[in-house]
This record gives sequence, structure tokens and C-alpha cells, in this order.
Amino acid sequence: MVKNKNRIISPIKNWRLYLIIDPELYPQINVFEVTKEAIAAGISAVQLRVKQAPSRDFFHLASQLTLLLQAASIPFIINDRVDIALACGADGVHLGQQDLPLEVARKILGPNKIIGLSVNTVAEAWEAEKKGADYLGVGPIFPTSSKKDIRNLLGLSGLKKIREATSLPLMAIGGINLDNAAAVLQAGADGVAVISAILGAANLSLQIKKFLQVLS
Repeated sequence: MVKNKNRIISPIKNWRLYLIIDPELYPQINVFEVTKEAIAAGISAVQLRVKQAPSRDFFHLASQLTLLLQAASIPFIINDRVDIALACGADGVHLGQQDLPLEVARKILGPNKIIGLSVNTVAEAWEAEKKGADYLGVGPIFPTSSKKDIRNLLGLSGLKKIREATSLPLMAIGGINLDNAAAVLQAGADGVAVISAILGAANLSLQIKKFLQVLS
């Protein structure tokens, strides 16, 4: 189990379904209501990704979700922004290759926060493990429209190579849906990070339950 802020949350290797909520990509959603619905449906972990909003607005939204997710003992991760993660009391932060260096983020957040890092190569995975990442976001696995600045597609073979190179928990991301999620786990991922296949679904709760069945 992971101890964080005097709470016990599920081990990262058990984060089968990691929901990334992006209100700028899906402006029609009510983030608070979507999060409540995802909790009730059995989501494993939640990341909040906000790129364009003012820091004050990001902080207020993140603070609301922190209280909601902590009450449910669901891990809550902030994308990119170490300052927001620290200020709102989230469980951790997820960093990209161009964000604040992992070792600097660790100094700021301390040893008990979760730090994930996006990787696209075996070399990046090695470096992340050496510098103390808690988990890796590996991708993109398949083509995706959820992110504009995507890197080389890894496919299942690329995922397998990274799995062989590190013992860290792997959250696969990029074009993952109900049809390919099981194959992603079989290729070595511990869990899948999903945006569009859940936020774009007509029935979010039912979609999460379908994913969890596929990933069980």
C-alpha cells in the first residue's frame, strides 16, 4: 500500500484504470460531477490535466477534487504543475520530459508524494527509474487525438521493450479503448491511462465498468 498524507491508498501496480480528466479538451463536462461518477464506478486513480486556465482557477478546481478523492481513498495526481500539487494537497504529480526535472520535483514535494514521468524510450525509462520515479506513463501506444505534441508511436512491441527494461509500474497511454486494453496489459502495462474513451462516452459510469471488466 502507498502511504500518503496519513492515508493508505492502493499500490500503483493496482491502478488498472487511470482516468485523465481534461476539461479543456472536454469543456462540456462538469469536472466535479464526472469525478464523483468515476469514483462510484470504481476508477483506480484520477489525474487532472489543465494547460491553459489561470493558476488560481486550476488550484481551486484541484482543491475541490482533492477533498473528494481523498474521502474515497482514490489516488489524485496533478499533471505537470508541482506547485498546484503541493498547494492543493494532491497525492502527487505527473511530469513530462519537458517539465520540471524529476529530482527537483522530489525536493519540493518530499519523499511521500507520488511522481510519475512520461517516457517514450527505453533510455528515458532507465533514467526515470534511476532518478526515483514512482511510475512511468508509457506512450503513445496507439494513435490518439487527445494530445497534439505526440511522440513516436510505440505500439505493443515498444511497450514490451520498456517493460523488459524497468521494474517500475507502467501506465500505458495513447489511443487505448475497450478493444485493445486487454492486449496492452498482456504486453506488460500494469494499468491504462484513458481520456477520450471515457470522457467521450455517452454513459461514463457504464464505460468505466466495461473497462474494469476487460482489465480484470
